[in-house]
Amino acid sequence: MPIATPWPQRRSAISVQLLTQFGLDQGLSIDACLAGTGLSWQQLADPGCEVEAGQELLLIGNLVRALGERPGIGLLAGKRYQLNTYGIWGFALLSSPTYRDAARLGLRYLDLTYAFHGMQLEEHGDEAHLLLDDRAIAPELRRFILERDLAGMLQVLRELNSREVPLLRVDLRSAEPADPSLYLSEIGVLPHFAQPCNRFVVDRRLLDHPLPGANPRTVELCEQQCQLLLDKRRQRSGLAGQIRGLLLSRPGHLPDMEQVASSLHMSSRTLRRRLDEEGTSFRSLLEEVRQALAEELLATGGLSLEEIAERLGYGEVSNFIHAFKRWKGVPPRQYRLGEPA
Repeated sequence: MPIATPWPQRRSAISVQLLTQFGLDQGLSIDACLAGTGLSWQQLADPGCEVEAGQELLLIGNLVRALGERPGIGLLAGKRYQLNTYGIWGFALLSSPTYRDAARLGLRYLDLTYAFHGMQLEEHGDEAHLLLDDRAIAPELRRFILERDLAGMLQVLRELNSREVPLLRVDLRSAEPADPSLYLSEIGVLPHFAQPCNRFVVDRRLLDHPLPGANPRTVELCEQQCQLLLDKRRQRSGLAGQIRGLLLSRPGHLPDMEQVASSLHMSSRTLRRRLDEEGTSFRSLLEEVRQALAEELLATGGLSLEEIAERLGYGEVSNFIHAFKRWKGVPPRQYRLGEPA
């Protein structure tokens, strides 16, 4: 049975930019780096560009094939993932009170990073373990991606407190290379290879060490932005993203679940199950789309409340007004006038 991918379909293109530059520094051409990915250097020049996770994996495959079997080279690529390359996620971590708070927040919004591993923090006695699950990654890419993600995490930890993080132990699933010296120099300890799982271990007391950039108000604002960004990306991916797009394309006649399922060539039961797997439902998606369309239609100013209610599929305008007050805290007429609640 295939392992579900722990990463989202879309991500910032910054990681692709870093990997492409790494490939260029290793003597590869930009065409060799981007071959088959559908990406161009013009796209990479846009700091706000987003890419599919699959495109980044294709790029990594190009690097692995071109650079050959060079254990530890992914660690060099991972060093480039400094805290400021993660955007608002990085600022949120930097403003956290302790390593524990930073870890919890970081894992909660892991989908905003460039990791391809599922991650989990565990505490065992005097030790704290961060586990990296690589089972969903193609075997031929595992070593490079593990090295990159491990080095990237260590880089973040160093920058949070402007110092090296003392590692007690590092376990890796990959086989021991003939020359592990790069691991020792880049990580600081020699890993245990061919282990049952990937993990790095620190003293548990480190988790409660205060961070110099702690700012409760800033971390609160950053976390709000993290959630907004995460919601925005999820709206454009997966089956839920398809359905949102389908609903938004038909504002005058919003289809019901049976009609949507039919247009996607599946039964309503399958549709319900798949949406449940993505943590949502058709009803909640319909509510989101109705709210977005309602705000847009109210802003135009050319339609009456009755006409807007009809376009959104409400039989009675009173039902629309009740729903809008639930969404925004004010009735639609007051919202249209810009009056405070």
